[in-house]
Amino acid sequence: MWDITETMNQIRSVVEDLIQMCGITGVAVPVVRYVSMSLAAIFFSWLSYIIAKKLLIPVIDKITARTKATWDEVLLNHDVLLKVCAIVPAVVIYKLLPLVFFEAPFVQEMLNRLTSIYITVTSVQLGIAVINSFRHLETTNSSSKQQYLQSFCGVLKIVAIFIGVIVVVALVIDKSPMKLFAGLGATSAVLMLVFKDTIEGLVAGIRLTSNDMIRRGDWITVPSTTVDGEVMEMTLTTVKVQNFDNTIVTVSPKTLVDGSFQNWKGMQESGGRRVKRLVYFDFLSIKPATQELKDMCQEKGFLTTQELKGDLTNLGLYRKYMENWLRKSPEVNTSLTCMVRQLEATNTGLPIEFYFFLSNKEWIVYEHNLAEIMEWAYTMAPVFGLHIYERYSVMPKAQQLLG
Repeated sequence: MWDITETMNQIRSVVEDLIQMCGITGVAVPVVRYVSMSLAAIFFSWLSYIIAKKLLIPVIDKITARTKATWDEVLLNHDVLLKVCAIVPAVVIYKLLPLVFFEAPFVQEMLNRLTSIYITVTSVQLGIAVINSFRHLETTNSSSKQQYLQSFCGVLKIVAIFIGVIVVVALVIDKSPMKLFAGLGATSAVLMLVFKDTIEGLVAGIRLTSNDMIRRGDWITVPSTTVDGEVMEMTLTTVKVQNFDNTIVTVSPKTLVDGSFQNWKGMQESGGRRVKRLVYFDFLSIKPATQELKDMCQEKGFLTTQELKGDLTNLGLYRKYMENWLRKSPEVNTSLTCMVRQLEATNTGLPIEFYFFLSNKEWIVYEHNLAEIMEWAYTMAPVFGLHIYERYSVMPKAQQLLG
């Protein structure tokens, strides 16, 4: 098996022989030796990177492609393997530094620290790449598992970066990383202040997902903000929403948890979209149903003979007719609640509420169907002798009298 250390020793012997053969003496001897050995170390590190990139990545790709599982292809993706290849030449350099600068301990120590810092930073990048690959595991984008995974991936990335910073600082000041970790207890208050938003966002995100309050793809409305659209992305500190006008709005998970918001998921998953409209009728137009009105309702098939029995009012006939008409309408989902009811009287007329569900929940179609139904309700009111309440201003009449 090839031993790179033994190879470097042989190269050093060859360099020493060449220096003697060329008759180089004095200060130039260590300079030529360091330059030659440094070039050899750089060559071996470059060669190790090429071997890892050209050999390691294709071999791993072939192995993961042959397995039935998909997690290995996700975790060992191309980005992760490139990060691994970037560490290999630094490890080679770190291994060869004692052989190159064996007569310059100070230079060797400084280069060892720089190489260690590079390895630490690259290792953190590798860890982040592995954590990011968890997001692409086969889970439904709108599932709570995926949201939990994203939240904890964000925490893991913060932890990885934090550990990397501690190790780099320890290398710079030449202290043990464990001593720095032990001394963090005194600075925990500062850390809590720095990561306050992140911690609150994590807690709020866990509450949102654990209670299944919100998922990616849900349409939400937050009264205290301008949020009124579909949830695109959920992170530790923000919830990104695309509004109905295609603008992008971000809101913190803490705002959703501490306040109140409306999730339209129930409506989207149900069999219809609710309609709840009020129409106010003038009290003076509400009268007992005449026989002529009853005969007209029977002749036109508005109501059955059984429905026309008893002491009725024109408003009562109108309510029965509209309720029957709604139940026969193809746009209305009759498996859900469908009724036309009377509410408490007001000083602006008697309110009649139309309460039903439209089968088609698409916004444009829903609005058109709703308008057609309500327009028919307004049109049929005079047929039953009813007047929809309208408030008139007395100012024009007063001006006419004065004029």
